[in-house]
Amino acid sequence: MIDSVQSHPCAERLTLVEQVHGTTVADPYRRLEDPSAAEAWQRGQDELWLTYAASLSTRFRWKNRVRALSAVSSVSTPVRRGERCFTLRRDAGRHAVLFADETPLIDVRQLDPSGLTTLDAWQPSPDGSKVAFQLSRGGTEESTLSVLDVDSGQLIDGPLDGCRYSPVAWLPDNRTFYYVRFRQVRLHTLGGTDDATILADEATYGLELSADRWLTICTPTDLWFQDLATDSAPEHIPTTDPTIMSVGPDGRLYVVMPGRICVGDPAAPTVWHDYLRPERPLTGLAILDDVVVVSTATEITVHDRLTGESRGTVDLPGYGSVGSLSADGNRAWYTYTDSVTPPTVRCYDPSTDQPTEARALPTGLHIIGKPGPTILYGYGGFGQELTPTYSAFALAWVEAGGCFVTANLPAGTRHDKQRVIDAFIGAAERLIADGWTTADQLAICGESNGGLLTAAALTQRPELFAAAVCSAPLTDMVRYELSGLGERWTAEYGTVRNADDFRSLYSYSPYHRVVDGVKYPAVLLTAFGNDTRVDPLHARKLTAALQYATAGPRPILLRFEQDAGHTTGGINLAADILAFLAHQTGLDT
Repeated sequence: MIDSVQSHPCAERLTLVEQVHGTTVADPYRRLEDPSAAEAWQRGQDELWLTYAASLSTRFRWKNRVRALSAVSSVSTPVRRGERCFTLRRDAGRHAVLFADETPLIDVRQLDPSGLTTLDAWQPSPDGSKVAFQLSRGGTEESTLSVLDVDSGQLIDGPLDGCRYSPVAWLPDNRTFYYVRFRQVRLHTLGGTDDATILADEATYGLELSADRWLTICTPTDLWFQDLATDSAPEHIPTTDPTIMSVGPDGRLYVVMPGRICVGDPAAPTVWHDYLRPERPLTGLAILDDVVVVSTATEITVHDRLTGESRGTVDLPGYGSVGSLSADGNRAWYTYTDSVTPPTVRCYDPSTDQPTEARALPTGLHIIGKPGPTILYGYGGFGQELTPTYSAFALAWVEAGGCFVTANLPAGTRHDKQRVIDAFIGAAERLIADGWTTADQLAICGESNGGLLTAAALTQRPELFAAAVCSAPLTDMVRYELSGLGERWTAEYGTVRNADDFRSLYSYSPYHRVVDGVKYPAVLLTAFGNDTRVDPLHARKLTAALQYATAGPRPILLRFEQDAGHTTGGINLAADILAFLAHQTGLDT
């Protein structure tokens, strides 16, 4: 087992400093931003990780157990178009396949036996005769869009590149659709080569077509609404919050924004009045004949369609998570999962199912397992709640005798980010104070924004943890906007161009919080060569900084996968993380 800091490869340390809004900012590992300049150093890190991993005697046991617990079947909520019902199904231990009724339509393993291709999204035409779908390869999420004829199973259009995260809004003619290409809203006709550009503001767009005529285009900061029955251009709707607008089957305009739902007349899309105010962030809205069904992360409520008055809640199997709420005639479909229940599809029919009285929902920390070696998992960003969900990773840990804790943290953007970090650290302190674990048995873990959260916590309170895993993390918050999708995240984090934002970013930036001579916990950073969201440079720079600075005996390691992307680590990654944390917290002794 590698227990000596002397085993860490050394990266060249620069004396580079810059003045940013009057503050001196050091960046000793700037060269590691360049993959070619970091090549020799990365080879050393790869050898270090492989040597360490080979010494973990429980590694393959974890892999076999995670694989077994992951072998569960799942199906998406149904999407009905015309006479067809579309579902995405995954048999136990297999990949997902798109079906039309009982006919398989898109099986990515048949398209690419290597397993490197991912079905990112799909949207049937209104009559169900065609499906627009997006594929990417190697975890890059750089999607191409194609159109499949359902009857023949043949491709009839595409592929169109540059369609990352593109929503598709089909028109009633089943030949034309709005979509997003190269961050521009375009109108495409099947077989055409000259798409009309509707909006070109270089933003991240959402699209929705309701009642066959009302088009909504939204970005994180702006909103447009257009009546396609006229020749008018999209109307910009002034709003201070990210907003979703759609026209329901009742002909009313529904306006969804943080903390409230409003209704209005689509002929006057700037005039709304309050309909209801959910107590928790809204995740779904289904407008049925007599009622409106609203979902949050852990609850489904039913409301009078005209007044918004509460009629109760939909009875759920337990305290878990709700997702994918959609309307199908006078029924609402949704998914449910909890800590021991794989995702299942359920249906609420107001003609047969009576809403129940609301019940108290758990908040804060969700704990499964018994006191002892503990993993504290957090995310803490982009308005996402962490609620109980099925996880082979967590179940394998608890089965082995550990404790797994999910921290549902308060929201916090820009200057409030430290408040989220403080809440995560507070959760760790509470677990120790309440006797669930000790500092020598406590590990923290997070991915993406959760990787940033974990990195911030370990650099601010290193004595509180035995180990930490930062997967695909942001770590250099002074330069985060210059790579990956960083430029799209300024609403969440702020921008270094603004002096106040810079001071906030610099104050918690993990890379800049590393202090020489501190005994840091064992740290495993993971990064992926095809990650187009968070560049691996963040993991490289923090790895080098911690390896140089730490005065403790615990290892600082970087696990790098060249042919994986932001969300494609899989079973091998889960097993390696569990083996690492089990050794560092004493679970495998």
